[in-house]
Amino acid sequence: MASSGTQAIDRAADLLRRVVQHEGRPTAAELTVQTGYARSTTARLLSALERNHLLRREAGGGWAPGAVFEQYAAQWDVRGRLVRAATPVMEALSEETGETINLGVGMGGTVVQVAQVDSTYLLGSRDWVGVDLPPHTSSLGKLLYAHGVIDPPEGPLERLTARTVGSWAELAGEFEQIRARGWASTVDELEVGLTGVAAPVIVDGRVVAGLGLSGPSTRLAHRIPAVGAVVAAHAADLSARLSTTARKVRHDAG
Repeated sequence: MASSGTQAIDRAADLLRRVVQHEGRPTAAELTVQTGYARSTTARLLSALERNHLLRREAGGGWAPGAVFEQYAAQWDVRGRLVRAATPVMEALSEETGETINLGVGMGGTVVQVAQVDSTYLLGSRDWVGVDLPPHTSSLGKLLYAHGVIDPPEGPLERLTARTVGSWAELAGEFEQIRARGWASTVDELEVGLTGVAAPVIVDGRVVAGLGLSGPSTRLAHRIPAVGAVVAAHAADLSARLSTTARKVRHDAG
Protein backbone atom coordinates (compact mmCIF):
# COMPACT_ATOMS: atom_id res chain seq x y z
CA MET A 1 0.00 0.00 0.00
CA ALA A 2 1.32 3.43 -0.92
CA SER A 3 2.21 5.84 1.89
CA SER A 4 0.18 9.02 2.30
CA GLY A 5 3.07 11.06 0.90
CA THR A 6 3.43 8.85 -2.16
CA GLN A 7 -0.33 8.86 -2.65
CA ALA A 8 -0.41 12.67 -2.59
CA ILE A 9 2.38 12.81 -5.18
CA ASP A 10 0.58 10.32 -7.40
CA ARG A 11 -2.66 12.29 -7.15
CA ALA A 12 -0.94 15.60 -7.88
CA ALA A 13 0.81 14.04 -10.89
CA ASP A 14 -2.54 12.67 -12.07
CA LEU A 15 -4.15 16.10 -11.87
CA LEU A 16 -1.22 17.70 -13.67
CA ARG A 17 -1.40 15.12 -16.46
CA ARG A 18 -5.15 15.60 -16.88
CA VAL A 19 -4.83 19.38 -17.18
CA VAL A 20 -1.89 19.22 -19.62
CA GLN A 21 -3.60 16.64 -21.84
CA HIS A 22 -7.07 18.21 -21.70
CA GLU A 23 -8.18 19.94 -24.90
CA GLY A 24 -9.80 22.77 -22.96
CA ARG A 25 -9.42 24.27 -19.49
CA PRO A 26 -10.96 21.85 -16.96
CA THR A 27 -12.43 23.29 -13.77
CA ALA A 28 -11.77 21.97 -10.30
CA ALA A 29 -15.29 20.52 -10.27
CA GLU A 30 -14.67 18.66 -13.53
CA LEU A 31 -11.35 17.32 -12.26
CA THR A 32 -13.02 16.16 -9.05
CA VAL A 33 -15.57 14.19 -11.05
CA GLN A 34 -12.92 12.74 -13.39
CA THR A 35 -10.61 11.61 -10.62
CA GLY A 36 -13.09 10.69 -7.91
CA TYR A 37 -11.05 12.62 -5.34
CA ALA A 38 -12.75 14.57 -2.57
CA ARG A 39 -13.32 18.23 -3.45
CA SER A 40 -11.04 19.32 -0.62
CA THR A 41 -8.26 17.01 -1.88
CA THR A 42 -8.55 18.31 -5.44
CA ALA A 43 -8.51 21.92 -4.23
CA ARG A 44 -5.48 21.35 -2.00
CA LEU A 45 -3.47 19.63 -4.73
CA LEU A 46 -4.37 22.21 -7.36
CA SER A 47 -3.25 24.98 -5.01
CA ALA A 48 0.08 23.23 -4.43
CA LEU A 49 0.63 22.84 -8.17
CA GLU A 50 -0.26 26.50 -8.66
CA ARG A 51 2.20 27.65 -5.97
CA ASN A 52 4.96 25.79 -7.78
CA HIS A 53 3.98 27.32 -11.15
CA LEU A 54 3.11 23.94 -12.65
CA LEU A 55 -0.53 24.99 -13.13
CA ARG A 56 -2.30 28.33 -13.31
CA ARG A 57 -5.91 29.23 -12.58
CA GLU A 58 -7.57 31.19 -15.37
CA ALA A 59 -10.20 33.91 -15.04
CA GLY A 60 -13.07 31.61 -16.03
CA GLY A 61 -12.22 29.11 -13.29
CA GLY A 62 -10.44 26.62 -15.52
CA TRP A 63 -6.92 25.29 -15.03
CA ALA A 64 -4.05 25.47 -17.54
CA PRO A 65 -0.38 24.45 -17.66
CA GLY A 66 1.74 26.91 -15.68
CA ALA A 67 4.81 29.01 -16.29
CA VAL A 68 7.21 26.09 -15.88
CA PHE A 69 5.84 24.50 -19.04
CA GLU A 70 5.98 27.80 -20.92
CA GLN A 71 9.59 28.36 -19.86
CA TYR A 72 10.52 24.84 -20.92
CA ALA A 73 8.88 25.28 -24.32
CA ALA A 74 10.58 28.65 -24.80
CA GLN A 75 13.95 27.16 -23.89
CA TRP A 76 13.61 24.47 -26.51
CA ASP A 77 12.40 27.01 -29.06
CA VAL A 78 15.62 28.97 -28.46
CA ARG A 79 17.61 25.78 -28.95
CA GLY A 80 15.68 25.08 -32.13
CA ARG A 81 16.67 28.49 -33.50
CA LEU A 82 20.26 27.86 -32.44
CA VAL A 83 20.35 24.51 -34.23
CA ARG A 84 18.77 25.95 -37.38
CA ALA A 85 21.33 28.75 -37.50
CA ALA A 86 24.18 26.36 -36.76
CA THR A 87 23.35 23.69 -39.32
CA PRO A 88 24.87 25.38 -42.43
CA VAL A 89 27.96 26.36 -40.44
CA MET A 90 28.37 22.81 -39.13
CA GLU A 91 27.94 21.41 -42.64
CA ALA A 92 30.57 23.80 -43.99
CA LEU A 93 33.01 22.85 -41.22
CA SER A 94 32.41 19.16 -41.84
CA GLU A 95 32.92 19.60 -45.58
CA GLU A 96 36.19 21.47 -44.98
CA THR A 97 37.60 18.97 -42.47
CA GLY A 98 35.75 15.72 -43.13
CA GLU A 99 35.31 15.21 -39.38
CA THR A 100 32.31 14.83 -37.07
CA ILE A 101 30.91 18.19 -35.95
CA ASN A 102 28.82 18.76 -32.82
CA LEU A 103 26.97 21.65 -31.22
CA GLY A 104 26.83 21.59 -27.42
CA VAL A 105 25.04 23.76 -24.85
CA GLY A 106 25.39 23.88 -21.10
CA MET A 107 22.79 22.60 -18.69
CA GLY A 108 23.61 22.74 -14.99
CA GLY A 109 26.79 20.79 -14.61
CA THR A 110 26.85 19.03 -17.94
CA VAL A 111 26.95 19.50 -21.71
CA VAL A 112 23.97 18.62 -23.89
CA GLN A 113 24.91 17.92 -27.50
CA VAL A 114 21.97 19.19 -29.55
CA ALA A 115 23.10 18.69 -33.15
CA GLN A 116 25.62 16.73 -35.16
CA VAL A 117 26.95 16.49 -38.71
CA ASP A 118 28.63 13.15 -39.35
CA SER A 119 32.16 12.62 -40.57
CA THR A 120 32.67 11.92 -44.24
CA TYR A 121 35.25 9.31 -43.26
CA LEU A 122 34.19 5.74 -42.58
CA LEU A 123 36.43 5.76 -39.52
CA GLY A 124 35.53 8.18 -36.76
CA SER A 125 31.83 8.91 -37.24
CA ARG A 126 29.47 8.20 -34.36
CA ASP A 127 26.30 9.76 -32.98
CA TRP A 128 27.08 11.88 -29.90
CA VAL A 129 23.68 13.62 -29.65
CA GLY A 130 22.08 12.83 -26.31
CA VAL A 131 25.12 10.88 -25.05
CA ASP A 132 25.95 11.79 -21.46
CA LEU A 133 29.71 12.36 -21.29
CA PRO A 134 31.78 13.53 -18.29
CA PRO A 135 32.40 17.18 -19.31
CA HIS A 136 36.02 17.19 -18.15
CA THR A 137 36.84 14.52 -20.73
CA SER A 138 35.52 16.41 -23.77
CA SER A 139 36.67 19.54 -25.56
CA LEU A 140 33.12 20.96 -25.41
CA GLY A 141 33.03 20.38 -21.66
CA LYS A 142 36.41 22.00 -21.08
CA LEU A 143 35.37 24.96 -23.22
CA LEU A 144 32.10 25.55 -21.35
CA TYR A 145 33.82 25.10 -17.98
CA ALA A 146 36.45 27.68 -18.99
CA HIS A 147 33.74 30.23 -19.83
CA GLY A 148 31.65 29.53 -16.72
CA VAL A 149 28.72 28.16 -18.71
CA ILE A 150 28.44 24.92 -16.73
CA ASP A 151 28.83 24.43 -13.00
CA PRO A 152 32.04 22.94 -11.54
CA PRO A 153 31.82 19.22 -10.76
CA GLU A 154 31.26 17.93 -7.26
CA GLY A 155 33.78 15.42 -5.96
CA PRO A 156 36.77 13.87 -7.74
CA LEU A 157 36.99 13.68 -11.51
CA GLU A 158 36.65 10.24 -13.06
CA ARG A 159 39.67 9.06 -15.00
CA LEU A 160 38.56 7.27 -18.16
CA THR A 161 42.05 6.91 -19.66
CA ALA A 162 45.60 7.51 -18.52
CA ARG A 163 45.41 10.99 -20.09
CA THR A 164 42.13 12.11 -18.48
CA VAL A 165 42.48 15.20 -16.29
CA GLY A 166 42.30 13.91 -12.72
CA SER A 167 41.51 16.96 -10.60
CA TRP A 168 39.59 20.23 -10.78
CA ALA A 169 42.77 22.18 -10.05
CA GLU A 170 44.51 20.59 -13.03
CA LEU A 171 41.49 21.21 -15.25
CA ALA A 172 41.09 24.83 -14.13
CA GLY A 173 44.75 25.36 -14.92
CA GLU A 174 43.86 25.06 -18.61
CA PHE A 175 41.09 27.68 -18.59
CA GLU A 176 43.17 30.82 -19.10
CA GLN A 177 44.88 29.32 -22.12
CA ILE A 178 41.56 28.08 -23.53
CA ARG A 179 40.07 31.56 -23.28
CA ALA A 180 43.18 33.23 -24.68
CA ARG A 181 43.61 31.06 -27.77
CA GLY A 182 39.87 30.67 -28.45
CA TRP A 183 39.51 26.88 -28.40
CA ALA A 184 39.78 23.82 -26.14
CA SER A 185 41.11 20.37 -26.99
CA THR A 186 41.31 16.83 -25.71
CA VAL A 187 43.55 14.00 -26.92
CA ASP A 188 42.80 10.45 -25.76
CA GLU A 189 41.01 11.77 -22.64
CA LEU A 190 37.52 10.42 -23.26
CA GLU A 191 38.82 7.29 -24.94
CA VAL A 192 42.15 6.31 -26.39
CA GLY A 193 42.35 7.23 -30.06
CA LEU A 194 39.82 10.10 -29.95
CA THR A 195 40.72 13.78 -30.30
CA GLY A 196 38.34 16.72 -29.97
CA VAL A 197 38.53 20.49 -30.49
CA ALA A 198 35.83 23.04 -29.58
CA ALA A 199 35.39 26.82 -29.89
CA PRO A 200 32.87 29.19 -28.29
CA VAL A 201 29.72 30.53 -29.91
CA ILE A 202 29.23 34.04 -28.51
CA VAL A 203 26.18 36.32 -28.60
CA ASP A 204 26.15 39.74 -26.90
CA GLY A 205 29.43 38.91 -25.17
CA ARG A 206 28.10 35.68 -23.66
CA VAL A 207 29.07 32.14 -24.61
CA VAL A 208 25.82 30.39 -25.55
CA ALA A 209 27.18 27.16 -27.03
CA GLY A 210 30.27 25.35 -28.20
CA LEU A 211 31.07 24.21 -31.73
CA GLY A 212 33.05 20.99 -31.59
CA LEU A 213 34.98 18.73 -33.96
CA SER A 214 36.09 15.19 -33.18
CA GLY A 215 37.86 12.35 -34.93
CA PRO A 216 40.65 9.80 -34.64
CA SER A 217 43.83 10.97 -32.95
CA THR A 218 45.82 9.55 -35.84
CA ARG A 219 44.30 12.25 -38.09
CA LEU A 220 44.05 15.14 -35.64
CA ALA A 221 46.42 14.99 -32.68
CA HIS A 222 49.49 16.22 -34.59
CA ARG A 223 47.70 19.30 -36.00
CA ILE A 224 45.50 20.54 -33.18
CA PRO A 225 46.47 24.26 -33.42
CA ALA A 226 45.57 24.36 -37.11
CA VAL A 227 42.30 22.52 -36.52
CA GLY A 228 41.56 24.80 -33.56
CA ALA A 229 41.94 27.85 -35.78
CA VAL A 230 39.53 26.41 -38.36
CA VAL A 231 36.91 25.51 -35.73
CA ALA A 232 37.26 28.93 -34.11
CA ALA A 233 36.72 30.65 -37.48
CA HIS A 234 33.49 28.75 -38.08
CA ALA A 235 32.36 29.39 -34.50
CA ALA A 236 32.93 33.11 -35.11
CA ASP A 237 30.82 32.86 -38.27
CA LEU A 238 27.99 31.24 -36.28
CA SER A 239 28.36 33.88 -33.55
CA ALA A 240 27.97 36.64 -36.16
CA ARG A 241 24.88 34.99 -37.65
CA LEU A 242 23.24 34.62 -34.23
CA SER A 243 24.15 38.17 -33.21
CA THR A 244 22.54 39.52 -36.38
CA THR A 245 19.39 37.51 -35.64
CA ALA A 246 19.35 38.70 -32.02
CA ARG A 247 19.61 42.35 -33.10
CA LYS A 248 16.76 41.86 -35.57
CA VAL A 249 14.56 40.26 -32.89
CA ARG A 250 15.25 43.17 -30.50
CA HIS A 251 14.53 45.71 -33.27
CA ASP A 252 11.26 44.03 -34.21
CA ALA A 253 10.25 43.77 -30.55
CA GLY A 254 11.05 47.46 -29.98
